[in-house]
Amino acid sequence: MHDIRAIRDNPAAFDKGLTSRGLEPLSAELIGLDDARKSAISAAQGAQERRNALSKEIGAAKKARDEARAQALMAEVARLKEEAPALDAAADAAAKALTERLAGIPNIPGPDVPEGRDEHDNVEKSRFEGRGLAQGGRQHFELGEAMGLMDFETAAKLSGSRFVVLKGQLARLERALGQFMLDLHTGEHGYTEVVPPLLVRDEAMFGTAQLPKFRDDQFAAIQGSPEIAQESGAPNRWLIPTAEVPLTNLVRESILAEDELPLRFTALTPCFRAEAGAAGRDTRGMLRQHQFSKVELVSVTAPERSAEEHERMLSCAEAVLKRLEIPFRVVTLCTGDMGFSSTKTYDIEAWLPGQRTYREISSCSVCGEFQARRMEARYRPKEGKGVAYVHTLNGSGVAVGRALIAVMENYQNPDGSVTVPSALAPYMGGLTRIDGMGGLTRNEGQRS
Repeated sequence: MHDIRAIRDNPAAFDKGLTSRGLEPLSAELIGLDDARKSAISAAQGAQERRNALSKEIGAAKKARDEARAQALMAEVARLKEEAPALDAAADAAAKALTERLAGIPNIPGPDVPEGRDEHDNVEKSRFEGRGLAQGGRQHFELGEAMGLMDFETAAKLSGSRFVVLKGQLARLERALGQFMLDLHTGEHGYTEVVPPLLVRDEAMFGTAQLPKFRDDQFAAIQGSPEIAQESGAPNRWLIPTAEVPLTNLVRESILAEDELPLRFTALTPCFRAEAGAAGRDTRGMLRQHQFSKVELVSVTAPERSAEEHERMLSCAEAVLKRLEIPFRVVTLCTGDMGFSSTKTYDIEAWLPGQRTYREISSCSVCGEFQARRMEARYRPKEGKGVAYVHTLNGSGVAVGRALIAVMENYQNPDGSVTVPSALAPYMGGLTRIDGMGGLTRNEGQRS
């Protein structure tokens, strides 16, 4: 959420940030809404102050036995009392109009973010060659279906398109990937593991800015039938699109001590996305699913340390792919390709030989105080008075389903089997190769 005072102080900078995202300038409109809010509040307060003053005048008139004046003053008080609800409603409506307008405006890009319109203008930051950029080979769904371990047809019968059933060795490989990532981030990177709720309230989704703008991309859950839910007034809840939502909201409506910062949380959860804007994209395979698993990283820090924390988070996510020896590149997203809440974002893109291209597997973003304002998450600095908003960061550490895809395509063998990366050996119970045969393959000399 943006601070209207900051917009009033420097409208040109605010408008420049919006235009870099391809949006129209909005400072004049927002300042107009704020003026209307102030005017409505002033009118309501002025009427209340007039009523208070008149009450004293009525007492003075009665004391002076000026009954005519007292009656006239009492009539004015009655009129003001009758008008008060409308004035209060107007003030509330003006404040709501400003809040709702601000809630739909994305964060302003940082000064070091490259300007551009779309993904073609992103800037490469670094590369990791890993096992080398293998060319060709089968795509993950071709490998998985041939082994009988990846079943989209049955998933469609159960749930519709963009779901998958993983079986046997592939199911274990996905589980191993998630456990490996959690152990890495908690054991070596200092994140605290959390098992959060998968259903959250409107307030939590608003706090991390999935609501209201991206409502159509979410899955809502109601208690009981729609009719019963409506009659009982039971609140809607939302299936989390990412563990960023509950993890970041752990600090909502709180004031932290600076000594508590930074806070670092991680979680492995299912994620649920409607993919409303992805019609026709990645319809084959597991790249774009309604349900997928992801290890999330969230940091809460003091403002002066958020840039450093962003680089640290990126290195933690990179470590996953480096241990797996998956080739990847890191790109800095341009202003036109950034997420709604982000002020700067790095994407990690894994090399997929079957597609002969890089695909996003992690996105690490610093959001400044944008989410903290929506959540009322603050801290008390050691020096100085008062409180200030924390800075929040989030990143994938990494998307488990996409890591599975990357492992399958980069570790595939000519016979259609997939070698298990050495980093996953402790989690696979002796399995060194995925071949769909159902048994354990303990051939330490298997060519990778």
